[in-house]
Amino acid sequence: MRRENSVVTNNTANVEKVGKSMKGLFKNMKKKVIPALSGSMMAVSLMSTQCFAAATGTSAVTQPLDNLKNLVIAVIGAVGVIILAKNVMEFAQAYQQQDSSTMNSALKGIVAGVMMAGISTVLTFLGF
Repeated sequence: MRRENSVVTNNTANVEKVGKSMKGLFKNMKKKVIPALSGSMMAVSLMSTQCFAAATGTSAVTQPLDNLKNLVIAVIGAVGVIILAKNVMEFAQAYQQQDSSTMNSALKGIVAGVMMAGISTVLTFLGF
């Protein structure tokens, strides 16, 4: 039988290095990461740019919105006039035929048409 001799040595210096390696890694990381992070934050704060805006006010931005608002209000008013005219004719026919349910529905349509036709006046009065 053959016997192998193996020598086991306990090197306490290697064990201490292994135990301290994580602490040393974090210390080295702190020494490298903190200056890099603070330097990048300083660079970002110093790289601000100036914005030169026109001194004409906000009319360049709000003018298209005002135009759109006026267009929508005008369309609603025009549709209201059409509904009003249609329901006035329906009411006249229902009155001639003495049909109370159609008269009732035509009156509701007339009121809706008047409201839609007068929406621009009401919104102007309210300040829109």
